[in-house]
Amino acid sequence: MRYLPLLSLLFLYLTSCNSRNQHSTNNEALSVDKLNSFEKLDSIQIDFLGNPIVHDIHPESRTILFLDDGPYAQTIFIAKFDGEIINSFSKFGDMPDSYGKLLSTIRLMEGERFLVYGYNGFLTYDFEGNLLSRQKLLNFKIPDSSPIFMGHGMEKLGDEYLYINQEFPPNIDYSDKTFLYELKLLKILYPESGEIKLFIQFSENSLFRNGKLFFRNAWDPVFHLGDNLIYVVFGLEPVIYAYEDSPPHTLVSNIPIEFNEFRNFKGVDSFTDEVESFTDRFKSAFIENIKKIDGYFLIAYFPGYDGQDMEESKTNKSPDEWAIFREKIQKKYPRRIAIIDSFGNVINDFVPEGLDPKSMLLRNGELWMMEKPDEEIERDYFRLFKVGLKIEDL
Repeated sequence: MRYLPLLSLLFLYLTSCNSRNQHSTNNEALSVDKLNSFEKLDSIQIDFLGNPIVHDIHPESRTILFLDDGPYAQTIFIAKFDGEIINSFSKFGDMPDSYGKLLSTIRLMEGERFLVYGYNGFLTYDFEGNLLSRQKLLNFKIPDSSPIFMGHGMEKLGDEYLYINQEFPPNIDYSDKTFLYELKLLKILYPESGEIKLFIQFSENSLFRNGKLFFRNAWDPVFHLGDNLIYVVFGLEPVIYAYEDSPPHTLVSNIPIEFNEFRNFKGVDSFTDEVESFTDRFKSAFIENIKKIDGYFLIAYFPGYDGQDMEESKTNKSPDEWAIFREKIQKKYPRRIAIIDSFGNVINDFVPEGLDPKSMLLRNGELWMMEKPDEEIERDYFRLFKVGLKIEDL
């Protein structure tokens, strides 16, 4: 009988542990099941007819900066969250205070100012279009590419800015795989001095060090700053690399992403005309944006053609047949967003309704996205939506 109290305590302990484990498992499963997609928390509508490209949003001043980007002109527009356009002007072309050509999206700053990184250096303007400062770039090289779209641009890192490396050696031989072992992929921008520092190379375990050859742009990085880390994904490689955000930018971890469908180009042994012409860039699975909110990664990506469509894309077609094929591809392979946990597991994968996946822009903890254009009707306005992770009751 003297063992009865001990047995009772053991029974209570085991019951308690089982209860706690069951409770933890249920909570974990519940959170996964309830984490569904996005919910729209706020919206901005700006009356405008043209080709707007949103460059930045400043929630504190409730300001938006966008460009009307035409073939021969670029006009900068400053608007408020209520939709009012408060000013517009051009700094493109042959003028004394021109930025030359954009190298990144324009960045809004405190005090009704904005920073431009262009061929003519780092230039700061006020909302009236007056040039406040200019710093020429040191050792400027013509960039290999300058992708300009919402959600993809230089990001504030302390007193400097983080961006992708756009400057590759002249006359680079893409049929020589050795350059991938020396390539530096990101850079730190110093607007006060005009200095640019390149850093970060492919990890030894990277897909791009598998001894194969890749088409240009296959590794184009997208990145997110958070948790005192730089989270980077390199183009068609489904891995999130985490580097310290301060020198020497040590690699802390890598998180392989377990996509349900991610048909990515794995490289080739010989450099064919097809690879050299970059055609696989639009057929391979590819990651186009990464953000992190509420502990989850949000990955915007293209899933890639299946084998049948890949082969069909290589056949000769008439213009009408190509039009039919492109329409099929657009419907079959819409851009998607995957919600990823810290272990690389896909919690959910969906096509965001009415939103452009790669336009995700995070400012002051707010996630904003561009509404998809209507392919049937030309709108005389565009809209932005603040979104959050949608938790649905079971």
